[in-house]
Amino acid sequence: MNARFTAPLLDFRNIRVIRGQKVALDGFSLCIAANEHVAILGPNGCGKSTLIKTITHECYPVVRDESSMSILGNDSWDVFSLRSQLGIVSNDLMLSCTGDACGLDVVLSGFFSSTAIYSNHTVDPAQRKQARAALAELQISHLADRSVDEMSSGEARRVLIARAFVHKPRALLFDEPCNSLDLSAQQKVRQTMSDLANSGTAIILVTHELADIVPEIQRVVLMKNGRVAADGPKDEMLEVDRLSDLFGVKVQMAQRDGHYHLW
Repeated sequence: MNARFTAPLLDFRNIRVIRGQKVALDGFSLCIAANEHVAILGPNGCGKSTLIKTITHECYPVVRDESSMSILGNDSWDVFSLRSQLGIVSNDLMLSCTGDACGLDVVLSGFFSSTAIYSNHTVDPAQRKQARAALAELQISHLADRSVDEMSSGEARRVLIARAFVHKPRALLFDEPCNSLDLSAQQKVRQTMSDLANSGTAIILVTHELADIVPEIQRVVLMKNGRVAADGPKDEMLEVDRLSDLFGVKVQMAQRDGHYHLW
């Protein structure tokens, strides 16, 4: 079998990432298999955003002995090639996805690493077909001709998921996917994550919200102070005492039909 399809999706070993004057990740090690669904859970300030930027090659680890970082078996990537294998749905993209661009153009922009189609972009018929297929697979074809300005936040978020999915990547990385969404929109986004996981797309979810962890995700990594605090099966990681220690406050938790809620 091709090594590209058997190598871990992520293999980070003892990496340190510095942002400004702060060590944001320190001694961070994490290995995720190619077809695994994983949630990375932690409070604000624990290093989640830096981890995402390291995965997407916006940040780089300090070079040092016994430290390595590979994605799908490669320790170096052309960023554009990486984006075709690992689709990103992030809050940064949500903030930049504004204006009169229609849903189809936003999805097409995934081929050009932008958030709209501009005069310097040449869209071929195959790309247009793939973009419409991505919208249809996520059941949002009705948003193809609607401008972003006329979409709800939840609709725009699902269009961004289609944008990330247009390449049919090996995995999708979700960064706080339900941030600022109302209850109905949250449910639709979480159902989309479940559908994608069941279709064979690996899901990496980075969040501080337990409710984002869909039933298909069976492994949870707890992050604290730039490190992996714990890593294991979901039912072992999502335990009240562990979560109280993670978030630094006494919490209560409820579980129903594979969904978890924390307060």
